[in-house]
Amino acid sequence: MLGERTAGGAVRAAFGRRAEPGRRLGEDADALARACRDMAARFHRGGRLLVFGNGAAAADAQHVAVEFVHPVVVGKRALPAISLADDAALLSGIAAARGLAEVFAEQVRLFGAPGDIALGISADGHCPNVLRALRAARELGMCTVALAGGDGGGIAAEPVDHVVIARSDDPRVVKEMHVTAYHVLWELVHVFLERPGSLGTEAAR
Repeated sequence: MLGERTAGGAVRAAFGRRAEPGRRLGEDADALARACRDMAARFHRGGRLLVFGNGAAAADAQHVAVEFVHPVVVGKRALPAISLADDAALLSGIAAARGLAEVFAEQVRLFGAPGDIALGISADGHCPNVLRALRAARELGMCTVALAGGDGGGIAAEPVDHVVIARSDDPRVVKEMHVTAYHVLWELVHVFLERPGSLGTEAAR
């Protein structure tokens, strides 16, 4: 059983592991703001958000979709969003026919349109099916956004429009940074939508 002093040290160490990734996420404020502005411009023109990820990131994809579709803040506009990780029959069918690496890309090609947004989530930045879906989205002309961990992996090396990296090798910390990042995305997308003049020429395209 941990003594009070030992437990307190463990708690301080746990917060310490989160301090640097949190600080560095804050330093990416301008990048997050650009992503929010581009997403808002797409929503303003009638676009939809397609979100995807594996395992714990699949739960994040569901979380993101419901945040946009069913805002927890009264008076905020509901925005169209779909998690591509939800349908077990569809996922397993695509995996059986084309392989696991294609489960999200196939759905992006089926459901996506040039005016939409693709948001891929990967704890280490190396998920092949997230990477392929982002490539498919770019080929369609969608706005592409990625949340990655570690050093960003292969996803950070891709020509994705907006990449936000949770700079930690601890998957728990990465998830916490990603939750913060997509809550900021949701919040600032609404700020831009409430001020459509701030979208400039993007809103007119």
